[in-house]
Amino acid sequence: MSVQYVGLKEINGPLVVLDHVQDASFEEMVQLELPDGTSRDGRIVTIEGDKAVIQVFEGTNGLSLTNTRTRLLGHPMELPLSPEVLGRVFSGSGKPIDGLGEVFAETVRDINGRPINPVSRTYPRNYIRTGISSIDALMTLIRGQKLPIFSGSGMNHNKLAVQIVRQAQITKDGKEDPDSQFCVVFAAIGVKNDVADYFRSSFEKSGAMKNVVMFLNLSNDPIIERILTPRCALTVAEYLAFERNMHVLVILTDMTSYAEALREFSSSKGEIPGRKGYPGYLYSDLASIYERAGVIQGSTGSVTQIPILTMPNDDITHPVPDLTGYITEGQIVLDRGLDLMGIYPPISVLPSLSRLMKDGIGEGYTRADHSAVSNQLFACYAKVQDARSLSSVIGEEELSPLDKEYLRFGQKFEEHFLGQGEEENRTIDQTLDLGWALLSMLPMEELDRVDKEMLEKHYNPDNAKMFKG
Repeated sequence: MSVQYVGLKEINGPLVVLDHVQDASFEEMVQLELPDGTSRDGRIVTIEGDKAVIQVFEGTNGLSLTNTRTRLLGHPMELPLSPEVLGRVFSGSGKPIDGLGEVFAETVRDINGRPINPVSRTYPRNYIRTGISSIDALMTLIRGQKLPIFSGSGMNHNKLAVQIVRQAQITKDGKEDPDSQFCVVFAAIGVKNDVADYFRSSFEKSGAMKNVVMFLNLSNDPIIERILTPRCALTVAEYLAFERNMHVLVILTDMTSYAEALREFSSSKGEIPGRKGYPGYLYSDLASIYERAGVIQGSTGSVTQIPILTMPNDDITHPVPDLTGYITEGQIVLDRGLDLMGIYPPISVLPSLSRLMKDGIGEGYTRADHSAVSNQLFACYAKVQDARSLSSVIGEEELSPLDKEYLRFGQKFEEHFLGQGEEENRTIDQTLDLGWALLSMLPMEELDRVDKEMLEKHYNPDNAKMFKG
């Protein structure tokens, strides 16, 4: 028997309080019927005795304290799932907004996911090729990894996200694997209308949309929907990966908008704020999202995550990037200085890393010389920064000939290796060969991270002549 509760005790922002509630459950879905006959969805976020606090997804404007009817639905928020979600566009709360009708559900799943037994996880090994040299060579994305991008306001992270969606491929023995099933789940959180249109039109023009499931939460949507968006996206990803055996890349942008929505929601509940006003449980909340990536025994699929977040004031010690860095397996940091120089993508090499790349590159995965090239490029670029620091103190004219060579190497490295066109899709062989050509600009004795046999095979000063001038 369905019981309806008439009237509300209190309305506070996106929350309403219901009194004398029996048999309610935490995160149980409710339906609120307004006097005009329309209805809104909500879920229980706090229970205190017989009092329940309900989070209303569509906002509380127009709700009446006396005439609103509330019905408990007896289940958490669930998402209808089937293979036909591919190519579809949904709102942040999982409702279709592409005009193609409702999803004919094969199954429904709780958006909060199911805990994964750590013992059943498989260590991530194979890599995903993005076609972007700096990522593929220096901070390789491994299947099942969570690798965030730390950006800044106004930088090119949206272009980078679109390029990754368009170019990302599953590989086998360093070559594209035509037999693997690969798709992308893309969640835009708190974006403006023009940014949402840019994402959608870019995917449609490139033909990538047929392999993309898209969730769009706009900046003028209720903040409560913002909290649901990454969970809805990951529920779809887990279904496609672990029940349909697909390799799924999940891109979440922008997680800072998510954290700010969580802060606002926490404040409306009257919770004690932590650092910079964020709730004290921000770490565990972010972990409940990021830890839904991985590879599980018994399934050939995988869930790989690239959360994108903008650092307020470019501050990498801000709580959101700081806590994200603790949970995830590395980071890709974008540099405003490179962005102002017109270098795209403006990836800052030295603070970026992929903690899992050592086990997913090399012979059988990418190429035998990958690890050596990566280590040597890192080492040489670190010396470039030392030479630039010295140059700023004593002037470039006073530098040694070797330091001047490093300066020239650094310039060409940024122009030709880091910098590449939005439509440029480089293979791993092209990327590593370009790395060797750049290293060949330097004296052989400076390349101390590469063994002698590999150096004799790949070091060729003639290849560096393309960087003359």
